[in-house]
Amino acid sequence: MLSLVIVALVTIAAGFIVWANDKRHSKYGIALPAGVALGVGMLGWTIFIWLGFGYQPGLTWIPWVLPMVLGTAAAIAVVVYLGRTRTAHDTAKLTAALRL
Repeated sequence: MLSLVIVALVTIAAGFIVWANDKRHSKYGIALPAGVALGVGMLGWTIFIWLGFGYQPGLTWIPWVLPMVLGTAAAIAVVVYLGRTRTAHDTAKLTAALRL
């Protein structure tokens, strides 16, 4: 169970770091990347434990490291996608409003 807590803390921290390093972070909330990273990390940890990778010699790193990597990658993907689409959407709405 300790591995679950460690994965949760690391993925949340990674989500906050991803948010802080994004230049368009004003387009979405601070909790979004952290929440996505946490959700993917917890789901990954659960799946890896369920598949039996948890406490076997030589495989104990899988439920520790991979969920952290997957959670961080998911946070980066969400930030990149939302940053681009929300900026484009906001620009289109502003342009439409200024044409009136």
